[in-house]
Formats: sequence, structure tokens, C-alpha cells
Amino acid sequence: MSTQPTKTLETFDNPTPGRDYTIRMEIPEFTCLCPKTGQPDFATITIEYVADALCLELKALKLYMWSFRNEGAFHEAVTNQILDDLIKACRPNFMRIEAEFNVRGGIYTTIVAEHRNKDWEAPEVVALP
Repeated sequence: MSTQPTKTLETFDNPTPGRDYTIRMEIPEFTCLCPKTGQPDFATITIEYVADALCLELKALKLYMWSFRNEGAFHEAVTNQILDDLIKACRPNFMRIEAEFNVRGGIYTTIVAEHRNKDWEAPEVVALP
């Protein structure tokens, strides 16, 4: 596997496809460039998903995230691009991307984008005593 940034995402078979479970990943060192100023934007990207048949491979995900480092993108656009690319790669039952961008001009920005497979029904939340 390459150690250079790439847009290629790899997957592996879900080891427990008959069970709904949450996979949560936090990427605290995401960077891209402001399309207006060219200055770096820093964010923590949190990915939460319920896999169907495939799971995302972590090293490939790291190299994918690295590929944005020198690209100009508005926060809203890059968050939705990541969601679209990850959905295309692993076709999850549910996926949520939360991008918490560091302060710029005194404003923090958080973008949340979601996808839900129309044929999937979320499990009922269990409330414990």
C-alpha cells in the first residue's frame, strides 16, 4: 500500500454483517486550504457509520484524508465530498460525518452531513435503568 496521499479508498468484508453496530473514527489532524485565501484550515473529522457488507480500511482512509491537504475547499463542500466518497466506497446502512473546523476570523464552524440507506431501519435504543 502507498504512503502517499490518494483518493483511493479500500474496504474489507464486514466481519459481522448480521448485526448493527457503530464504527466511530476520529481524525484530529484534517487539513485543507481556504479557497479564498489559500491559508490552511484545520479540523477534527468524526465518522460514525453502521456498516452493511463492507467496512472502511483505516490506512487507506488516512491517505484519503491526507489528499485534501493542498486542496482549496469550503467547509461545507469538503464535508459533503468526504461523505459522498465514503458512501460510494462502502455503501453503509447509515453514515454521519461531523467536521469541526478550528476558529477562523473568530468563528468556529461545524458541518454535519448524514446518509441513511432507505431500506435500513435503525435499531431501537435501549434505555438501561
